[in-house]
Amino acid sequence: MTQRPAVLIVQPHLGPLTGFLESLYDVWRLWEGPPVEAEHDIRALIVAGEFPLDMALLDRLPNLSLIACFTSGYEAIDVDACRARGLEVTHAPGVNHEDVADHALGLILAARRQILTGDRAVRDGTWRADSKIITPSMRGARLGIVGLGAIGEAAARRADAFGMETRWWGPRDKPAAWPRMASLADLARWAEVLLVACKADESNRGLIDAPVLHALGPEGLLVNVARGQLVDEAALIAALKTGTVGGAALDVFEVEPTDPARWADVPNTLLTPHTGGATTNAVPAMLGLLMQNLAAHFADQPVITPVR
Repeated sequence: MTQRPAVLIVQPHLGPLTGFLESLYDVWRLWEGPPVEAEHDIRALIVAGEFPLDMALLDRLPNLSLIACFTSGYEAIDVDACRARGLEVTHAPGVNHEDVADHALGLILAARRQILTGDRAVRDGTWRADSKIITPSMRGARLGIVGLGAIGEAAARRADAFGMETRWWGPRDKPAAWPRMASLADLARWAEVLLVACKADESNRGLIDAPVLHALGPEGLLVNVARGQLVDEAALIAALKTGTVGGAALDVFEVEPTDPARWADVPNTLLTPHTGGATTNAVPAMLGLLMQNLAAHFADQPVITPVR
């Protein structure tokens, strides 16, 4: 084995981490080809937690000891399977939920007040003095939050400042400043805006399905800043095309990057490229936790943020 620990960056979009890692570690990048010559050297994988791990890859790395998620979420990582192989798993919790909540409220504001429609009217010359775009107010709007975790709570606090009325639903009750509805269907029927902010795993894939969208209704807006697999995307597209649901503002998709052709003829949508948590504050904080976890692990010290 080499003297310096070797790490393997798995997803191409994490490639920019190379410059921060290579002063301390031998860095390999999976998309450049299987690191056959380094299989016995690699001791850590650097991953994004929304992508499943290739267990066959793990089996080819006999000295692998750490799965280091750059992200807060780790829903695609089979943590039990990793632990059965003696692998520690770390992640980056508590660093971007406020930014994601900001993005959620930005999507709601932009969609309800038709900000992009107004921008286009100014730019393409269709704005006329005798016409106004009349949009719903934020104050008094009913916001239903699916999952009152860190992101959901942060979004609810922001909604309070806008004068919105907030309720929530999650499978487990908890003390909260906002009322919990008895079911997801009840929340969708009550809400004008349904914000998906819960954790994702195989148990809740497609949680926002056709019946939930029908309950949200033709005046309702669906907003998703959590994970794409929480929404039945085919059902959502069908509901938008038929007017069963009023609109959607999405930062996450079933497959990322999403195929733009999939959305080309879908009305009443506002789409952003999974940037809710990508800010000048959050990304350095995630990098900091990654570096601290790697250093602690290779020094045989307790890692800073293990997956529990």
